[in-house]
Amino acid sequence: MQSQLMNLLEEAREQLKNASTLAEAEELRVRLLGKKSKLTEILRSMGSLSPDERKALGQAANSVRAEIEGLLAERLAVLKEAQKELKFKAERIDVTEPGSPVKLGAKHPITVTIEEITKVFMSMGFTVTEGPEVEDVFHNFDALNAAPDHPARDMSDTFYIDEEKLLRTQTSTVQVHTLLNKKPPIKVIAPGRCFRCDTPDATHSPMFHQVEGLVVGEGITMADLKGTLDTFVKLMFGPEMKTKFRPHHFPFTEPSAEMDVSCFKCGGKGCRICKGSGWIEILGCGMVHPNVLAVGGLDTEKYTGFAFGMGVERIAMLKYGVDDIRLFYENDARFIEQFK
Repeated sequence: MQSQLMNLLEEAREQLKNASTLAEAEELRVRLLGKKSKLTEILRSMGSLSPDERKALGQAANSVRAEIEGLLAERLAVLKEAQKELKFKAERIDVTEPGSPVKLGAKHPITVTIEEITKVFMSMGFTVTEGPEVEDVFHNFDALNAAPDHPARDMSDTFYIDEEKLLRTQTSTVQVHTLLNKKPPIKVIAPGRCFRCDTPDATHSPMFHQVEGLVVGEGITMADLKGTLDTFVKLMFGPEMKTKFRPHHFPFTEPSAEMDVSCFKCGGKGCRICKGSGWIEILGCGMVHPNVLAVGGLDTEKYTGFAFGMGVERIAMLKYGVDDIRLFYENDARFIEQFK
């Protein structure tokens, strides 16, 4: 039996030496050391031997098993290394080869315009705040001094969720949140989305963006309002731009005004864009109504303030020469890529 063990060892050496794949090596492991291997058969036949013979044969069998396992481990290591080298060669990357071009996107023109407006006002000492897009009647109408029968409250103008909840129709709602949560001096702008029941056309959209501004403190006058907005226009559009204020009416400001700027296209001479007037209206503004200040618990004899609100789409259309507001919402990459 010991001679059989030696023959088995020599056979294992020869077969393992010729194994060229991991699968062949695994097959040899099962054949040489498995339950049906010759080595297992020899060990099972030891029962007929004397104790001394079993001991000697057992030691020899264990020695042969250990040597076969060592040979197998060595061969597996060689085959694994060879397989890894083949994989490296097959998956090798030429780092000198030019990469595939990556197409860069562009910021949406509405985002670009909001960022430009925000940058200008922050340079003037304003901070940026936000408010919820889903509002209640109190913040959207009552606190802004809108009369109970104001037409803006109608379902034909406002998206109601229920009797008390609605989609805000203006960023002026942020004025109320700010007055309720912050004490003067206040100097904030609030960019955000608004919603109204408008039929989409070249100049109207049921969803649009506004930037609200609010300044409250002691001794704030209409002159501060005019100076702030005139400075904004010159920083936003160029030092040659002129401004003009016209009387208007908003429930939450008194006095109220609309501000015009000299036409971007003709410089004030008159053209198709400005309908021959030389001026283009870009925002509404005014001194904060005492009733609105009182909502925040402020002493209206001590504090005054001004507010303004501008349509982002309108400014973007004027600045970039876009003639249809719907282009901003059609998700046409060809249009957006022009603003890189």
